[in-house]
Amino acid sequence: MNNKRVDWVDTAKGICIVLVVMLHSVTGVEANRGDFGWMHAIIEFCAPFRMPDFFLISGLFLASVIDRDWKLYIDRKVVHFAYFYVLWLSIQFIIKMPSFTNEMGFMGTVEFYLMSFVDPFSMLWFIYMLPIFFVVSKLAHDWKIPWQLVLGAAALLQIAPIHTGWLLIDSFASRFVYFYAGFVFAPHIFALADWARERVFLSIGLLVTWGLVNAILVFNGLSTLPFLSLALGAAGAGAIILTSALIVKVGTLDYLRVFGENSIVIYLSFFFPMAVTREILLRFGMLDTGTISLIVNIVAVSAPMVLFWMIRKTNVGWFLFKRPKWAYLNGTYLKQARATSTIPLTGKN
Repeated sequence: MNNKRVDWVDTAKGICIVLVVMLHSVTGVEANRGDFGWMHAIIEFCAPFRMPDFFLISGLFLASVIDRDWKLYIDRKVVHFAYFYVLWLSIQFIIKMPSFTNEMGFMGTVEFYLMSFVDPFSMLWFIYMLPIFFVVSKLAHDWKIPWQLVLGAAALLQIAPIHTGWLLIDSFASRFVYFYAGFVFAPHIFALADWARERVFLSIGLLVTWGLVNAILVFNGLSTLPFLSLALGAAGAGAIILTSALIVKVGTLDYLRVFGENSIVIYLSFFFPMAVTREILLRFGMLDTGTISLIVNIVAVSAPMVLFWMIRKTNVGWFLFKRPKWAYLNGTYLKQARATSTIPLTGKN
């Protein structure tokens, strides 16, 4: 399977990145307001599948690179994400330094920064986890561990009530199964997308049924139960795949594909426009919590694309979203075919 851009995959990533930004936008506004808005129901509905789908999509193209030699693999799947993590962790700490030092003092802030290299920093945890998933998957592949055994163990970790308080451990236990499933079942997932495009009305019927079941379980407090959580994560990921395939089939909402194609741009930089917009709207206090959350979400997703457009126009600031040559392992640098292209969040290069 090649790793060229696939329209429905980018659309699915676009949906996922919008949902991730929505989570932070809504919870941030609600925490400041001290109440729930009408968008709270949306993030609750999406909770079972928001991150499972993102990780499943991230594993789709692993088969095309997993047999690479370790040096090139580490460069593309570890150093690649480490560069962005360190860069944007530092940027966020610089911006948040006044509030951090006011809360925990200068030395406490320094300690918090250093600990973020051991236990991933909140909004950046996804790109911290991906290299670990990539390395574990390749080790299992090179050691010829049967995929059934790996997937079964990953499923047991997800089902088990693992809550250590360490984001690294807890996230690996709860999310690796989806990433590995994306790798193992990639041909079937692509076939599912093709199937959905040929059976529009049946696919819509399945989506409606799934939506009703998901809503019933979520709003009755059952979605986090063992086994049900795993099933809802898998079903929700399938629903996003069907939805993305249908969106591409109809030819609407192309902006979701653009968001997905540049998801790393949004994921890394949405925090600043989100915080600024939230602060401005809350100061005015004229809108309800749900509407403020919606506006914050829209700005937080759109502003990074404006920043990216400015970088493309001025050719200044590429280091924010593309690794410079010095950040590659020795002998692994490959010149980009297009100076204005961005590196996908899933690291498919």
